[in-house]
Amino acid sequence: MLRRVKLLVSGRVQGVYFRMFTQKKAKQLGINGYVRNLEDGRVEIVAEAEADLLDKMIAWAHKGPITARVDQVESEDLLVDEAFTSFDIC
Repeated sequence: MLRRVKLLVSGRVQGVYFRMFTQKKAKQLGINGYVRNLEDGRVEIVAEAEADLLDKMIAWAHKGPITARVDQVESEDLLVDEAFTSFDIC
């Protein structure tokens, strides 16, 4: 069953290639959605896939790439209305 989550990642997550690494990980896992920087310094990830794949993405987001420091990840389930067809950096 398709599931969609929004993750808000706090820490040193901008200016450290976090979005690029997130896109790479999502593509490895076959996850669609997007990642973008927020004005408050956090990174937003909206990811859509089967639940087991999303669990792997969520676990990765708690660590992030080696260049980042993740302090907190807030997670919210979203309704799947129209399915994403790729994983983009916004």
